[in-house]
Amino acid sequence: MPFNDLREFIDAARKIGDVEEIHGATWDLEIGALTELFANKADHPLLLFDKIPGHPPSYRVASNLVTHPRRIALASGMPPDLPRTEMVRRWRKSLQEMKPIPPKTVGEGPVLQNSKSGGEIDMTAFPAPRWHELDGGRYLGTACCVITTDPDEPWVNVGIYRVQVHDRDRLGLYISPGHHARIMREKYWAQGKACPVAVTFGQEPLTWLAAGQSVPYGVSEFDYAGGLRGAPVEVIKGERTGLPIPAAAEIAIEGVVPPPEEENRVEGPFGEWPGYYAHGARIEPVIRVQALYFRNDPIVAGAPPMKPPILTFGIPIGAAAIWNYLEKADVPDVRGVWSFAGGSAPGGGAPFIVVSIKQRYHGHSQQAALAALACRAGNYHGRYVVVVDEDIDPADMGEVLWAIATRCDPKSALTIVDNCWSTPLDPAMTPEKRDANDLTNSRAILNACRPYFWKDRYPPVNALSPELKKKFTEKWKDILT
Repeated sequence: MPFNDLREFIDAARKIGDVEEIHGATWDLEIGALTELFANKADHPLLLFDKIPGHPPSYRVASNLVTHPRRIALASGMPPDLPRTEMVRRWRKSLQEMKPIPPKTVGEGPVLQNSKSGGEIDMTAFPAPRWHELDGGRYLGTACCVITTDPDEPWVNVGIYRVQVHDRDRLGLYISPGHHARIMREKYWAQGKACPVAVTFGQEPLTWLAAGQSVPYGVSEFDYAGGLRGAPVEVIKGERTGLPIPAAAEIAIEGVVPPPEEENRVEGPFGEWPGYYAHGARIEPVIRVQALYFRNDPIVAGAPPMKPPILTFGIPIGAAAIWNYLEKADVPDVRGVWSFAGGSAPGGGAPFIVVSIKQRYHGHSQQAALAALACRAGNYHGRYVVVVDEDIDPADMGEVLWAIATRCDPKSALTIVDNCWSTPLDPAMTPEKRDANDLTNSRAILNACRPYFWKDRYPPVNALSPELKKKFTEKWKDILT
């Protein structure tokens, strides 16, 4: 059964010994530092911080929510000991079979336990951390859901975009070019209107996971989340904006984003998912907070981007979306997909994609690479697409590098594709391109498969065959486990 809220998920993680409670860490760097130090451990737990100095002792912060595959499995109802590539395979199947379920509007919900408006609003009351050393402020919105609607078409977008606390009733909102909420926002501004917005800062995990995926324009992530959950997301109708707000959210706000010429603030810098401060501190739009709602003893959900290979979502769920697109593009015999170096960034972003195939014809590997680049989940801020044979585990960087080093002739295996969709967060973008607002980059396709026209004459690998590996693993399992 799906979790109804963040608290149920934390309780379930606690029951399997997967929660570390930390008392007394400060919001200024300590919570962020501990989040990063734990995440660098192979078997790290979910962290729950309380008794945060300067805030009520019951105001908490939860981080490393689904950074481990075990908790991704918990959130999505999968066995916690699944291999990572099998988990991507199951996510792929879930996305294929998922039927959207619209949200259910209810009259009440825990998020309405406390309601503030006007001069009562104080966003600084919550323990928003300063996550990284060079961050330009405190960020309440990292594991958040930003809710907007299209002014011309009746659909609602839910995305993960960073939200900075400026003062009591002003928040910073950064959205990278090309993302759906930014398109919606600009439509409102073109009509001379402020863009209505709602934001939640702590919600059940599948709704948040859905908000981080690259779904087609016109498809609501609330419907997508309902399909993944197998049950509708319960929402209340915001009094100020009319937007749907998850009824069991920890903290929620309603407000408007005025055109930047009307009001703006310096936002950032902020350490982003590629592992750099590429965007810097810039003038960005603000949210004028008009209403604030929160539960008793609220929990701020935190998912600060960290230097790869740490993944925001534990496994790159976007790899499952890429795999499904490959199938729709008639690429046969795909055996696995993975992405490294930020491959589960909110809203997509896959700088290093690996596709494993069983080659069937000349040009098969190039077809697979081009298709991976073409889909939304694989196109945003990519860098490399590597195609490997079916005997290579795409999630094992050691195996991938071995394939590149031994099956790849650089002169014939490398293809460059230019003028692709990038972002101001791209650390390799030149200052000249950034100043010209030319937000494009190039991609490299690396064919690390055995050359198809003589693959049957390629030297055999000196490792156990799958059949012998299975046979002897079963026979000697007592000493191997």
